[in-house]
Amino acid sequence: MRARALGLLLAVLSLAGCGGPTATPSPPVVVTFEVAGDERYKILLSHADDIDTARRLLAGEDRPSIPNGRIVRGQTGVNDGYSWSIDPDDVTFDDVTIADCDGAPSDVEDGVITGDRFCPWSAVVVAVDPAP
Repeated sequence: MRARALGLLLAVLSLAGCGGPTATPSPPVVVTFEVAGDERYKILLSHADDIDTARRLLAGEDRPSIPNGRIVRGQTGVNDGYSWSIDPDDVTFDDVTIADCDGAPSDVEDGVITGDRFCPWSAVVVAVDPAP
């Protein structure tokens, strides 16, 4: 009986050390947002949860929908037409954000938004495409 209990304990501990089953990583995607109906910008997403949220928003689901990301000035990445991008490792989708980071992509480009975050309240996901 003791040997059986020890074997079971060792099996449980070995599974705990493995972290359990791992999810298959999602390939990165480029998400296009339309802001205020007339401006667009793009974010590269590589985290499965963020990609899932973007796809659900595109499908019309009610989820936290304000993209909130750290601005990387001087690096365009996938954000064609602008001199900045959003750090794909520092993006959240929120229900509420501070007003200082709200605005249009042109506000980031023109320096109206001077902080390090961009969170356009009127952003709507209009496309989710495979990353190049």
